[in-house]
Amino acid sequence: MAYEKRSRDAIAARVARDIPEGAYVNLGIGLPTLVANHLPVDREIVLQSENGILGMGPAPAAGAEDWDLVNAGKQPVTLLSGGAYFHHADSFAMMRGGHLDICVLGAFQVSATGDLANWHTGAPDAIPAVGGAMDLAIGAKQTFVMMEHVTKSGEAKIVERCTYPLTGIGCVKRIYTDLATIEVSPVGLVAIDWVDGLSFEELARLTQAPLSRRN
Repeated sequence: MAYEKRSRDAIAARVARDIPEGAYVNLGIGLPTLVANHLPVDREIVLQSENGILGMGPAPAAGAEDWDLVNAGKQPVTLLSGGAYFHHADSFAMMRGGHLDICVLGAFQVSATGDLANWHTGAPDAIPAVGGAMDLAIGAKQTFVMMEHVTKSGEAKIVERCTYPLTGIGCVKRIYTDLATIEVSPVGLVAIDWVDGLSFEELARLTQAPLSRRN
């Protein structure tokens, strides 16, 4: 049966559904920044950016950008009422000190036990870019990952063991892809939901690690 992959915005909306009221959340550079545009307006969620912002809002409308107000990825953002700016060092103290409930990061690979590889592929011509990912992955109470399920060449990104340099060990709690939502549990990877038209058997084939489904 044919199936349609989730769009980038659909993945972001699926992540937003799982962020609870009152959570303090860091959205990583790239795909995770889209989550800010899908948070329910009736749910108070405080977004933090590692360059020193607390109380970030969604992306501004075209033409309304303030280039003095950007996130860690240099994208223009908005500031909600009560938001604040502070020193980069204070931001990292917040990240490392366990004050964030959730961080949402991109990834090159996630292992069956929740190891995260998201800063370097090991390729000789690749530019390493760890940034604050290690601080976030270990400092936040929960790490969510957003990514495509497989690479452009069809290789699995959810693997039994990461082959790329690690960002953090056993830190990932949930994986959101263009095909499925997968929990990293004490008994292994568990598929919570997946796109219509995709069989569980095909999802398991595209996941290079043992996968079970939620009862």
